[in-house]
Amino acid sequence: MTNLFEAAGLDKEGPRPLADRLRPTRLADVVGQDHLVGPQGSLTSMLASGRMPSIILWGPPGTGKTTIARLLAGETGLAFEQMSAVFSGVADLKKAFEQARMRRMQGRGTLLFVDEIHRFNKAQQDGFLPFVEDGTITLVGATTENPSFELNGALLSRSQVLVLHRLDEAALTGLLGRAALFEKRSVPLNDDARAALVGLADGDGRYFLNMVEEIFAGVPEGAALINAEDLGKITSKRLPLYDKAADGHYNLISALHKSVRGSDPDAALYWLARMLAAGEDPLFLARRIVRMAIEDVGLADPHAVQQALAAKDAYDFLGSPEGELALAQAVVYVASAPKSNAITLAFGAATAAARETGSLMPPKHILNAPTKLMKQQEYGTGYLYDHDQPEAFSGQDYFPTEMGRRKFYEPVERGFERDIQKRLDYWGKLRLTRK
Repeated sequence: MTNLFEAAGLDKEGPRPLADRLRPTRLADVVGQDHLVGPQGSLTSMLASGRMPSIILWGPPGTGKTTIARLLAGETGLAFEQMSAVFSGVADLKKAFEQARMRRMQGRGTLLFVDEIHRFNKAQQDGFLPFVEDGTITLVGATTENPSFELNGALLSRSQVLVLHRLDEAALTGLLGRAALFEKRSVPLNDDARAALVGLADGDGRYFLNMVEEIFAGVPEGAALINAEDLGKITSKRLPLYDKAADGHYNLISALHKSVRGSDPDAALYWLARMLAAGEDPLFLARRIVRMAIEDVGLADPHAVQQALAAKDAYDFLGSPEGELALAQAVVYVASAPKSNAITLAFGAATAAARETGSLMPPKHILNAPTKLMKQQEYGTGYLYDHDQPEAFSGQDYFPTEMGRRKFYEPVERGFERDIQKRLDYWGKLRLTRK
């Protein structure tokens, strides 16, 4: 007898998104992760060897972490238990562990899948350890954040971290073909619209299939193919994957800094634009550009830090979006400037020497002697006023007597530091003649 659910075209669980209906039923069918599930993949090898350690699946959203966990349970015969660290607490963990213990007594293991596992605090993460160690559960954790920063070392040492990649064009095109077969109709997109759809997905398979579902719902069967402009009217634009307090933030600022250091203004502009488009604080970027000018250019081009500071002031004055152009100008200037970290190295060496030598007094000849007692102690005796010496250079030693001369600053043969090196060489020769 037909019930109300069937009459409405629904099952008892309600409507399911296309992405859920298209979930693979075999590990080998998971797209874009051949390094894990392909013939030579890590998970394929684990299953073939009959061992299934606890694992952490680390990757962007929509790359198959939940699907892989479900399929692993099926392939190993383990009971599948799922929870999200966002919605679960200590009581939920205790219940899951107790159920796993009871299953174990009955001869069946448990695969406990914890989504967003990095959301659990240190104490909650520690709670997994005894149950992972004694085999009560096989833990499969999923995270979009770098496990090195977000998970306890003890838990990481008992798990194997597997990295999932964002889906490339080939993988997304494969999903498009599966969707067409499932819906028994072609996806009504011309070539430009297909390329635009792949770009909008930004490597997220779930989001990609949600957009495909919107297209199927919005374009009647048999209608003309839609173009990229029409696609924008049907689907919503996905914001770039970026969290100003998490891993994406640090990855992109690292990419920007290293592009500048590597003298690649084009790549530097790209990463700057990526961060601004994702909503990064422009003043944070301005501060980092100042740091780059000091740390990676230094005296090879003293104007670099002036450009960076001017960009910060210009942004303060103009705001967005006009002020962002000043940041772009500074990034290009610093990226294309001659590079030197000589000041960074010199200051580091001087700091180490300062800690090593403690409280050594300066040589007496460069101490002031404002009192009679200090004069009696020979403070200032023998000091030569450099401006009164030939070529305004006395050649005296200014290091502590017990320490002797040290050389910290080594200018590079680039930019303005080449001229500085010539001066230092000249003064070095004069110093030898005036001892």
